[in-house]
Order: sequence, then structure tokens, then C-alpha cells
Amino acid sequence: MVKVSIIVPVYNVEKYLRQCIDSIVEQTLQEIEIICVNDGSTDSSLSILQEYANADPRIKIIDKENSGYGASMNQGLALASGEYIGIVESDDYAEPDMFERLYRCASEQNLDACKAGYYHYYTEPEERSIPCPLPFEKLPSAVFCPATELSSLRRRINFFGIRPTIWSAIYRREFLTDNDIRFLETPGASFQDTAFNFKVWALATRVKLMAECFLHYRQDNTDSSIKSADKVFCVCEEFAEISAFLEKHPTVKPALEPVLPRLKYDAYIWNYDRLNDEKALEFIREASAELASERARGICVRKAFPWYKWRILKRILKNPDAYHQKTAAERREIAEQHANAHQTGKWKRMRQKAKNLGRCVRDHGFLYSAKELRAALTGKPSATNL
Repeated sequence: MVKVSIIVPVYNVEKYLRQCIDSIVEQTLQEIEIICVNDGSTDSSLSILQEYANADPRIKIIDKENSGYGASMNQGLALASGEYIGIVESDDYAEPDMFERLYRCASEQNLDACKAGYYHYYTEPEERSIPCPLPFEKLPSAVFCPATELSSLRRRINFFGIRPTIWSAIYRREFLTDNDIRFLETPGASFQDTAFNFKVWALATRVKLMAECFLHYRQDNTDSSIKSADKVFCVCEEFAEISAFLEKHPTVKPALEPVLPRLKYDAYIWNYDRLNDEKALEFIREASAELASERARGICVRKAFPWYKWRILKRILKNPDAYHQKTAAERREIAEQHANAHQTGKWKRMRQKAKNLGRCVRDHGFLYSAKELRAALTGKPSATNL
């Protein structure tokens, strides 16, 4: 019996693919199938997959024309036969006992989903993996139902606001099938985990979080889709899908609809910050229109936001163009300071860093700024995006 079907979406990753597949075929859990979905790669990725498939009968290859991450994942789900579904991105790699540990926890407790932490994995300037455990101080440690057993809006936001690292979890296949949980088949590979992740947590009745970290999430792949700014509005399509999903599920809508504007705000600000000036302006106007509509409907509420995010939101709603002009000017000022810092002495650089820290406190609050300062000093990412 196949205990876990592991889906590996593949697109032009010849540089990293062997490390990824080696980590899966060497799993201590032997009862797995490995479904590799080649999304029209133009490098040697397919031949590498065929080499591994010839040596290991557990590997199945789906070779298709390029149609994007969502379509690849859905084809992998359709072929899967395992009791649970796992995902490993083809530029990442897994600890040897990842799926044995996740499966044992999920099967013994009859879970719909079991989620663990992960590592930020770097190879430059030296190889290192920095653990990113789940923020257990804000989350339940026992089995729970996210939609009904998180008693306050704040606790629901803390949980649904966890980064949608869908590859650090496994999901009961029948749960996904029975609830028709699939990926949005938009082009490319941008944000398609967003709606999938929300649907899983919205409908799962038995969820468990694990303190351990298992998956090494590569940070220095310059070709990673997360670094692409080409598909500016893909994230908007994901949130439109979530809104449509809530309309179809009235039993969870009252509890989760007020969560949505906060998740949207966080995702939209992250997307805005990575865009160039022209695209950023276009995007922040769309963000303002969507959030203003939710504010008018009464689902975008003050208590869902920390004070500093609420202040920024009000500025965006009042005048997105003015918000963008001010933000763009600050970006240019910081860029100039960084450039000048390389040509100035130690004390001037320290004054510039202090000024930047003061701006961070003003815009994001003391707690956030303290965490970011600690991250900068220690090299460790902050544990939460709240």
C-alpha cells in the first residue's frame, strides 16, 4: 500500500534536481510513490527524471507541455494513489525521515493534514540551513479544527496567516478529493499555493502541527518563481478564488470572512514591495479598491490589524497614489543611503542604520522592528510574519 504520494513539480531545474530526487528516494518511509510532473522543461530535467525512473519503480513521470504550476499539481493529484499527499519543490530537498515522521503523526491521529516547520537553505557564501519552526506560542499544540476551534479572530489570523508552505505538510488524499480541493490553474508559478492552503485549513477538521523542521527551502535560486514580478495580479486571482470558495461554504464563511482582508493586506503589501515603480503603482491602486470594498461591506475590521498595519491601510484606502509616492521616495532614499554607506566611515553608517531602524519602528511598530533587528544581527529569519 502506498502511504504517501509525493508530487514533485519540475520546470528547468537541472542544477538542483538530483539533490531533490535523491532526498526523496532515500526516505526512511519506503511505501511511497514519487510523481514527477515535468512542465515542458527545455533543459535536461526530463532526462534526469527518466534516469531515476529507470532505477526506481516508485517514480512516475508526467511529461506535459508548459501550462503552469497549478495544472502540474492538479495532474499529480489526479494520478496519486497514496493515503496521504506530500509535495517537494524540485529545487528543495527533504530530511531522510520527513515523510515517515509526518505519516506516523497523521495516521496515528487520523488527521486531515499534518504540518511541520522548515529550513531556509543557502549555499552562498557557505552552505547552511536556518530552522523556521512554526510559532507555537500563538498556535495550538494538540489536534484541532481551524475553522471552529480557534476561539478568537486574532487566533484565526495567527493560524491562517502562517506562510503557505504547502510543501512542509502532508494531506489526506480522500479529504482533498471529497472536498474538491485543487489548485487554481493560472499561468506560470506565482502564488498558486495561496488559495489551496486556505481551502485546506478552512475545511480540515483534524489538524496537527509539529515542532520539527524537515524540508530545506532553497533561498538562492535566482530563477525561482517567487522572485518573478511578471505576473503582478496573480495574487489577486488567488484571493478572488478564496472569496468564491467562502460563498460556496456558508458554514465556515462567518468565522473566516473577517480573516480574509488581513491575509490579503499582508500578501498584497509583500507583493507591492517587490514590484518596480510603475507596476507597484498599478498594483496598489487595485489593492486599495479591493480592500475599500471589503471595508464598506464590514468585513475589514480594525481588530484584525495591529495598530501600525491599520495606519498604513488607512493611508492606502485614503489615497493609494500618495501612499505610493511617499513609499517610492523612501525606497530611493534608503537605496541612496546604502550606496553612500559603502563610501563613508563607520560612524556615518551607524547613524544611517539608526535612521532606518527609526523609520521601521514608525511604519511597523516596535515588536516587528525588534524582531527584524534580531534577525539582521543573528542571520536568523523572524518566526512570524504578523
